[in-house]
Amino acid sequence: MPLIRDINMAKSFDLVIRNGRVVDPETGHDAIADVAVSGDQIVAVGPSLGAGKNEIDATGLVVSPGFIDLHAHGQSIPADRMQVFDGVTTALELEVGSLPVARWYQQQQAGGRVLNYGTAAAWIFARKAVMIGMELDGGLAPIEMMGAGSDDMRWSVDAATAPQTDEIVRLTRQALEEGALGIGIPHGYAAGAGVKEMTRICELAAEFDRPTYTHIPYMSNIDPRSSVEAYVQLIGLAGATGAHMHICHLNSTSLRDVEDAARLIAKAQAQGLLITTEAYPYGTGSTVMSARFFIDSDFAERTGTGYGAIQVVSTGKRFGDRDELVAARAQTPEALVLWHYLDTDNPHDQRLLDVSVMYPGGAIASDAVPWSNPDGTLYTGEEWPLPADKTSHPRSAGTYTRFLAQWVREREAVPLVEAIAKCALIPAQIVERCSDVFRRKGRLQPGCDADIVVFDLETVQDRSTFEDMHLAADGMVHVLVNGEAVVANGQLVRDARPGRPIRSTPR
Repeated sequence: MPLIRDINMAKSFDLVIRNGRVVDPETGHDAIADVAVSGDQIVAVGPSLGAGKNEIDATGLVVSPGFIDLHAHGQSIPADRMQVFDGVTTALELEVGSLPVARWYQQQQAGGRVLNYGTAAAWIFARKAVMIGMELDGGLAPIEMMGAGSDDMRWSVDAATAPQTDEIVRLTRQALEEGALGIGIPHGYAAGAGVKEMTRICELAAEFDRPTYTHIPYMSNIDPRSSVEAYVQLIGLAGATGAHMHICHLNSTSLRDVEDAARLIAKAQAQGLLITTEAYPYGTGSTVMSARFFIDSDFAERTGTGYGAIQVVSTGKRFGDRDELVAARAQTPEALVLWHYLDTDNPHDQRLLDVSVMYPGGAIASDAVPWSNPDGTLYTGEEWPLPADKTSHPRSAGTYTRFLAQWVREREAVPLVEAIAKCALIPAQIVERCSDVFRRKGRLQPGCDADIVVFDLETVQDRSTFEDMHLAADGMVHVLVNGEAVVANGQLVRDARPGRPIRSTPR
């Protein structure tokens, strides 16, 4: 296994990564070279660079920019640690977001983070505060806030009045002023929100020149309120308001209409609309048990799955019918559940997944959820390796390694440079108008941040399964965040906390 060698004399570089297959997705560079790091920056890339104070022999390994996860709900030390073994160096809470934003950043900085981090403004929390009086004190994690308020669903099903809309917009504006990286719009959880409100929110995003990270309002393969209708609505909002519409998890929200959804996105992009998307390489989604669409009376007919497809993360329990789910929902609305909507052992379903994962210009994003204790509460401890009784969706541990193993190495469906672009460069480009920091990430060039992964393409592999969720991925030999090792020689650096906050850049 390649080792870091200590050099006992002063050298010009702090670290030199030697003889790796260096991939920079922006320039298309893919060749054997050295990478030199000083402090927190890459300072040179090329053959036969001078010696460093420390050196890594990367012979036979790939050296690439660290992966940027646009859709990471974990936002904790255990979540960060599992994601570093998946190659992630920046984890962003964008689809849901947080509120109040300043408080969220304070809490993250106080606890320290392994990965770089940032958040969007949580439109849905503003809705809960205005429509049912929910407290926004920062006491709950964003994923817990998503499950809160299930005893009064007006925030989900009712259209806001004009005064309510004004207050929702005011709270969201305040979050943007506090540095939020755009607006999180999990519209599928509050499909009752009207077009007037959505127009105001999208206009606000356009005013600040920051994206909306949007979960489509409807998840169904049957009109009315089909996924196709939802995509048409979002495309229309982007065109009417000028907002950058980033559509989350193309795979899970489209269900079996993904080909139609992808075609609509491509046509909108061809017309010049600023629309981007992402996907994760699984046919199983995850959400909170309180999700409104689960209890629609025609859920099975509209989605093509029964209640047996819904599985409680912490216990593995599957539901027999709607009544059973409704009863469980009343007890633990915040509990995380899995939704098995595709069977990827079926070639037809695998092809549908490919449409989203391989969408041209689309990002890979995990939609990673936090780790849970057996009783369903969130785990925030620091035990390592992660104990076997901690549960999550396998994508929280193996999204990027699964993509590299299956689509790049085994199937040769995506070239390596393109794959690295989908994991690093494209995510950076989606958010770089929010913050100049992202112009130095997702690339492997002099002057860029030293967020670097060194991995073995022959062995890189996700290990987390629906039976054994706690297993970290294999193949990441070295991972640097801001020039500091968080994985060295395949082992976690337990006390490393180099993660930095990323806020929007004032314009």
